[in-house]
Amino acid sequence: MPPTVTVGLDGSPESRAAAEWAAREAKLLDASVKLVHVWEPVPQAMAQAPLLGAETHQHWTERVPREATEGFRLRHPGVEVVSEQLPGRPADLLAEVAREVDLLVLGSRALGGAGGFMVGSVGLSVIAHAERPVVLVRAGEQAADEHTMDPAGVPSTAAPFRPVVLGLDTTAPDEDLIGFAFEAALRRRTSLRVVHGWYPPPYYGYAMPADAELHASLAASESTALTDVLRPWRHKYPDVEVLEECRCGSAAELLIDRSREASLVVVGRRVRRNPLGARIGHVTHAVLHHGTAPVAVVPHG
Repeated sequence: MPPTVTVGLDGSPESRAAAEWAAREAKLLDASVKLVHVWEPVPQAMAQAPLLGAETHQHWTERVPREATEGFRLRHPGVEVVSEQLPGRPADLLAEVAREVDLLVLGSRALGGAGGFMVGSVGLSVIAHAERPVVLVRAGEQAADEHTMDPAGVPSTAAPFRPVVLGLDTTAPDEDLIGFAFEAALRRRTSLRVVHGWYPPPYYGYAMPADAELHASLAASESTALTDVLRPWRHKYPDVEVLEECRCGSAAELLIDRSREASLVVVGRRVRRNPLGARIGHVTHAVLHHGTAPVAVVPHG
């Protein structure tokens, strides 16, 4: 059965950017697109108001997916698209949708002047509970943004894709996470930059600044571990150029920096059955808010 790229749609510029990214990804995957519009029924008190009645509210909620689907078909005539409308709380229903789809795409909006992006409570809740990959796309994301500069110094869809960036923890590498990143690079015909940030064990803390030999030894050990993890994947994907980057320091900062020249950033989220609620992880959380490329979050055990 062909894969489907599913988009959470609410009519906002963020969700429209997510739908455009989904269309581009569907073409790479030879997949269809499903637009899912979740709307909250009006409370009874509002339904009795003359200007905000239930019928008026329903008219507008039906208009959003209908117009979005019509516009999508005009812009992307080669991509099959269907739409679905679901009543209920967006966070709950989209998290439920995310359990069953191949890939879910949501939007995020830029924080004016703050150098970051706003991932709303719905997006964070969906990511924290999803059991399938979720991609966050910022408002205003354009197809050209994913490509390198043309000879005139302007991003162009005629130019090659920028690299895919993968954040990898060598102490607990997951096959689903690594495989997702390699497949994304392969279908874009671009390189895969694997980023691993590390810190020395706490008991080395005082010795590290003054002991260059100790630092070099730890750096070599971390680099070897990264190479060892990626070796079988290099053999499995010989057509993907792999660039390894292993540095002492914050993995989040490294990934945020590398996102500026990426077509897609891939990070993981460890699935934990926590009685206090689901968690995203500080590295993934930071990249979601401050990365400047679309971010794919891949849940794993």
